[in-house]
Amino acid sequence: MDYVKELRAFPLLAKIKDEDIKILAGLLEVHKTQAGENIITEGDTGSEMYILIDGVVDVIKTTVFGDKFVVATLDAAKHCVFGEMAMVDNDKRSATVKAKTACTTLSIDHLSFGKFCDEHPKSGVELLRLISINLVRNIRTENNNLRMVYQALIEEIETN
Repeated sequence: MDYVKELRAFPLLAKIKDEDIKILAGLLEVHKTQAGENIITEGDTGSEMYILIDGVVDVIKTTVFGDKFVVATLDAAKHCVFGEMAMVDNDKRSATVKAKTACTTLSIDHLSFGKFCDEHPKSGVELLRLISINLVRNIRTENNNLRMVYQALIEEIETN
């Protein structure tokens, strides 16, 4: 199936030339996932970025005590991408992404992404710029969350 039309709706791909979108679409692998299945597992080494075409997923983190909690719910209607850190490095996955409903995702691995960027530098720079914006936004959100947790901890200590 051709996903070019669906890809056009993603902010990550909005400024990519039509001919480059078609080439990129040809590099993507289609995945069908059932509700309850992991797409990404925290701690695993991964090299793919996923584009959520259909369905809903939960992003789950594990505490130092082994408790799991949902940090975000992503819906295909919001044109979400996840696993994009793998386009920058090949480190371990920072969270689990579990299908909340049946899902369709498109993935690209680190090597194919790098080759695309080398062969289509203008589009590659734009993709990397937008991935960087996503990552910086996530870091800022996490910094704010840490600040709130730290403040709550200080208040708890001061009241006891």
